[in-house]
Amino acid sequence: KNKNKKNNYGEKKTYVEHNLTVHYYCLLMSSGIWQRGEEDEGVDGFLITDIRKEVNRAAKLKCNICKKKGASIGCVAPKCKRSYHFPCGLRKECIFQFMEDFRSYCWEHKPVQIFPDKESRGPSQCTICLDLVEHLPLYSVLKSPCCKNAWFHRECLQYQALSAGIFFFRCTVCNNKDKFQEEMLRMGIHIPEKDASWELEENAYQDLLQCYQHCDIRRCLCKEGRDYNEPDSKWEIKRCQSCGSRGTHLACSSMKSWEQNWECVECRSIFAKSGKYSKQKKRSLATSEKTDGTTCLLEEPSPKYPRQSPGSQHSFLQQLRTQRREVSSILKELKQQINTKTTRLNINTENIWNTALKGFRQRNFRPTNTIEVKFTNCKSRLKTDTSTESKHLFFQLLMGHLQNSSLFEGSSAKNLSLDLQALKENLYFEAGKMIAVSLVHGGPSPGFFSKILFNCLVYGPENVKPNLDDVADIDVAQTIKKIKYSSSLSSLQSTIHECYDFLAAAGCLRPITDLCDKNMLVNDLLTYHVIKRIISPLESFRQGLKTLGVLEKMEMHPVAFSSIFCHKPERLSAETLCDLFTIHCSSGVKEVGGADFWMGYLQDVESGESVVTLEDILYFVTGSFSIPPIGFDPEPTIKFLHVGYPIGNRLLNCLELPITKTYESFKNKMELTIRNTLRVERE
Repeated sequence: KNKNKKNNYGEKKTYVEHNLTVHYYCLLMSSGIWQRGEEDEGVDGFLITDIRKEVNRAAKLKCNICKKKGASIGCVAPKCKRSYHFPCGLRKECIFQFMEDFRSYCWEHKPVQIFPDKESRGPSQCTICLDLVEHLPLYSVLKSPCCKNAWFHRECLQYQALSAGIFFFRCTVCNNKDKFQEEMLRMGIHIPEKDASWELEENAYQDLLQCYQHCDIRRCLCKEGRDYNEPDSKWEIKRCQSCGSRGTHLACSSMKSWEQNWECVECRSIFAKSGKYSKQKKRSLATSEKTDGTTCLLEEPSPKYPRQSPGSQHSFLQQLRTQRREVSSILKELKQQINTKTTRLNINTENIWNTALKGFRQRNFRPTNTIEVKFTNCKSRLKTDTSTESKHLFFQLLMGHLQNSSLFEGSSAKNLSLDLQALKENLYFEAGKMIAVSLVHGGPSPGFFSKILFNCLVYGPENVKPNLDDVADIDVAQTIKKIKYSSSLSSLQSTIHECYDFLAAAGCLRPITDLCDKNMLVNDLLTYHVIKRIISPLESFRQGLKTLGVLEKMEMHPVAFSSIFCHKPERLSAETLCDLFTIHCSSGVKEVGGADFWMGYLQDVESGESVVTLEDILYFVTGSFSIPPIGFDPEPTIKFLHVGYPIGNRLLNCLELPITKTYESFKNKMELTIRNTLRVERE
């Protein structure tokens, strides 16, 4: 009951020295008082003398609802003389606007929402509490201004606003903030100027970072007990690779290293009964070395994802190609959601981020619509070209901007950064959505994610164990390294004394009584700086990646998707282009060696015996310098025709090649046409 009063009337404050008790909302809405002081003066800027004058003024006014005196709030409608108490106004369904002049409207003059007659009047679910809400012009019912089918209970919206605050309160369906807040303020929803309640709660996300640490082996050999965990020793606890909710000391299961697989008895019995134990590789929570030398959580090394070594370079590339083919099939499945209705994006290449953001946030944007791109600052044919060529270029520029934006940190393999302004503006969500849309609509792969970021997205941050190489800030990494490599207890304590403020800011202060305590401290610091610090951007980014079902597929096929998120596209080779194009031969072509000329030319280009590159050839035909993860639609083809020069039909991804009698003639025509075409387009 007290909690409801606080939500309804605002915080109740008592000032003993002034013999004064006020409700915050009653104070805000009183008609004869305003803030004349600073925020720390009087009661939130309302001076005590002004409050007493307002009390005296209200004492003479009778409430038009309860008929008692003390009605300090008046309706602002012209010629309306109604006055009432704040609680009485709530019961009578008056509207109080918590903005600008803090206006109040009586039950007769209050603003209302217009419900078009053609809209369905049947009930639907409130998108907050999921209970039914009637589509009726009632005080207790509010409609979203930005989503046609979004309806809410007023009480649910008010509770959400008080919890989320002005930075996070937005439409629960489309995530619109400005238009949604403007309408809700007009209709009397109070949106406090504070951070969200979940951001203010200390250690709110601590549970996410708790890993299971208990040895469940029947005969535990550790003298320190089943909960003892000593990293980098035989007494380190390893969790079940399948369920993660059972553990063992390495020594208790006769494991010589952390990399070995281990499954609990329950999981082994389940897979044995299902007959899938020997057929299916299960997700492992073991750490394995990344190709760049860092440690992360990946699936256990297998033929599907071998460790990188000089001798296995060719094999590694083959596996990447296999995984990318798998991703291509998955993305083509997701592309079936795309309909023929088009959405145009007006893009300025010199302001790619802001124009893209404006396009993605426009009211008629739907990820399932076909995207057309118009470049507003290009004088070339790209300005009006609505083919896949413009779309390829747009997504390529957008991914390049994201990689170098303030949303990410790190050198080549990047993690999310903590940009508070971007978080408030919901830019992490938009970035995730842009990447998802790019992948399904034929854009390039991101290719710049660190393994730690990718694993947080697909496995969850609670299952990821960061290490020093995952820390992007050099100064932070040096400080942690200094703690990690302290050789004596005295040097460790001295280092901790020097870094007191650093440790306090991370919430990692702990008593140090032994040198081995540094291991837990280092783990705490790594967890904070790599994961816990960016937990809010990470969740927002994940929500964006859910667009078109991309994140769900990433979670189902993590190894395959890591090939496009954590690795740059493979450099084009003659073999790659040869496999990419399907040759349609007509009669007589083989006699003059058309197909042989084409393959020979690709080999010359690859070996540097040409003025063009393999990327130039691909762009000449498709409008893209790289092969998108989803592949090309339609698939690239080659036709040998009696034409004077090669023609790149980007609408059909078809390369029409001239039939020539000699290879020299064929090569000269290719060189001249491709070079001149690209030069003109660049100019």
